[in-house]
Amino acid sequence: MTNPEHGRLAPLLAQEEVAALMATLNRDGEEARIVGGAVRNALIGEEVADIDVATTALPEETVRRAKAAGFKPVPTGIEHGTITVVVAGMPFEVTTLRRDVETDGRRAVVAFGRDFRQDALRRDFTINALGLDAGGGLHDYADGLADLSLRKVRFIGAAGQRIAEDYLRILRFFRFHARYGGGEPDRVALDACIAGRAGLEGLSRERVWAELRKLLAAPRAAETLQVMAGAGLLMPVIGGVPRLSRFAAIAGEAGEGVYPAFRLAALAVSVIEDTLRLRERLRLSNAEFERISSIAAALEALSGKGALPEIAGLRRLAHRIGADAVAGGLVLLGPDGTSTEIQARIAELARTPPFLPTGKEVLALGVGAGPKVGQVLEAAREAWIEAGCPAGREAQSRMLGEAAAGANR
Repeated sequence: MTNPEHGRLAPLLAQEEVAALMATLNRDGEEARIVGGAVRNALIGEEVADIDVATTALPEETVRRAKAAGFKPVPTGIEHGTITVVVAGMPFEVTTLRRDVETDGRRAVVAFGRDFRQDALRRDFTINALGLDAGGGLHDYADGLADLSLRKVRFIGAAGQRIAEDYLRILRFFRFHARYGGGEPDRVALDACIAGRAGLEGLSRERVWAELRKLLAAPRAAETLQVMAGAGLLMPVIGGVPRLSRFAAIAGEAGEGVYPAFRLAALAVSVIEDTLRLRERLRLSNAEFERISSIAAALEALSGKGALPEIAGLRRLAHRIGADAVAGGLVLLGPDGTSTEIQARIAELARTPPFLPTGKEVLALGVGAGPKVGQVLEAAREAWIEAGCPAGREAQSRMLGEAAAGANR
């Protein structure tokens, strides 16, 4: 046990909800410690999003104590010893100390225990095995503090054994390296990932996408994906050839580039067929699939042209597939996505006012119900686009009236 810099860790323990939970769990022969990412992030001065707690108490005792203290216990993973305890609206994952009895590369059979060291050493990486007790003592059983100072992501113990326990740790290694690592990846870990890559095929697609989603948004995603590709570990995940240079061009950009679905499109999509493959391979949500499909449609429509389409053509395309998709396609078209011409087109597209007329207005102009209603709206919209999309209802209503008059002749 070492004495940490209290300036970094003391605020974590000083939070009212944390103090209340720790006081409830640390008595009558039981002990609890904050573990994992909360300790790691606090030590390097980064935001602490979630706070996980390890305890000697069995799940039933955690539930009993939480209820007695007026907290809300939720058995989110009780078969693995995890209770989510909600304290004044703040959730904590409280997990009984464990040891692995049996693993198959996807899931583990665990037995509860009372040994903090044993529990820490069953984790994946040294920087995730740190623990903080209620008195402010930092417990480091795997030299995680040293690796954290070096920005080094390293498996605990034998890397191959850690991976064989759960092959998702291959993707977790690259995700953590992209988020917390510096320099080249740990060679021992990289070799073990390559040796165990066949195990990726047995993982659930939802788990793979959950890890890849976080990796794509990490600060060093572009260079880490390059390493994965060189090691033969990226194509098995996305099922196709990655567009690494295109991804690198947008990875550091704000705005569109921060969205995982957009980043996935940048990395792995050129045509609609790519989106169908990714939906099946990664079990994308409907919203994610629709987003990357619309970007693929934009890429198909915009690619292979000698010059950028004029704004009128972009506005027509935006009406069909959405302005955001067209903007995303424009960003991915350029060598760096930030050329003056491309940015000017995107800005002009963003300034396009909405086309407001509705089918009800068309009917009020004497056009009979049926296909003609849509035809009139389309004709009015086309006239409006050709006129440069003037703002205001007056111009749109005039064009709608002219289109309706033509349909009624």
